[in-house]
Amino acid sequence: MRSLLFVPADGGPKLDKAFASGADAVIVDLEDSIAIDRKDAARASATSFIKTAVAQAKRPRLLVRVNGIATGLIDADLDAVVPAKPDAILLPKAEGGASVVHADAKLSAREAMAGIADGHIKILAQAIETAAGIFVAGTFNGASARLIGMTWGPEDLSAELGADANRDQDGRLTAPYQLARSLCLFGAAAAQTAAIETIYADFRNLDGLRRDTDEARRDGFVGRLAIHPAQVSVINEVFTPTAEALAKARAIIAAFAAASGAGAVAIDGVMYDRPHLARARQMLARAGVDA
Repeated sequence: MRSLLFVPADGGPKLDKAFASGADAVIVDLEDSIAIDRKDAARASATSFIKTAVAQAKRPRLLVRVNGIATGLIDADLDAVVPAKPDAILLPKAEGGASVVHADAKLSAREAMAGIADGHIKILAQAIETAAGIFVAGTFNGASARLIGMTWGPEDLSAELGADANRDQDGRLTAPYQLARSLCLFGAAAAQTAAIETIYADFRNLDGLRRDTDEARRDGFVGRLAIHPAQVSVINEVFTPTAEALAKARAIIAAFAAASGAGAVAIDGVMYDRPHLARARQMLARAGVDA
């Protein structure tokens, strides 16, 4: 998933616009964008939308951002949306692998009651949205076969810290949030799952989004959360390998295949070792193309 677009569960026409936006995934939000007195109505809206959307032959992946475990609201969220068979939930404030284990158990029980195959609904964890999440970012490995990725959130984190801002005047993350971002990236690698970059809140600044997303791809993130349909095309473009990048990956793989057992190969005067081979294979796998 390159682009994952948030839309409020009670968004009405916005739900259909998100579905048609070109995003790889649509996240129907029951958490931050829904006031407490609107939760029940939003659950009903989310369920109706997902039931219709999952039946479409060609569609984005459908996720539901439920409320966090500590809120006590997640059970009502899951009771409502699990029978609609979303592809995954986005679990906010997932403080370590234990949170994913807990969510897994909740999903298993409801899948069984709904006659859905165990493990059908996956989990994308918002792993670092709190200070506590910082210290358990490396504990997701093996937590659940449902885990399909990890992301993070500077907005909740900066509110907890009492910070004035999480980006500087140039739009770059300040030091505490650079650390949180890095820990999400390392935690996802340790858990052998996808690292998904957080939102870029200044949705009208597409140049800033592109720069920030280029840096995310460079560092190892494979997708990004979006908050506006206008961001989707930029995110998709950045996370789609160019023909040149695919050709280079294929050349590295071919060179190693021709030099069986070699620890390094030379291509046009440049040396490539086995980590380069691993990255080349990862790129082709993410692009869904053959070597």
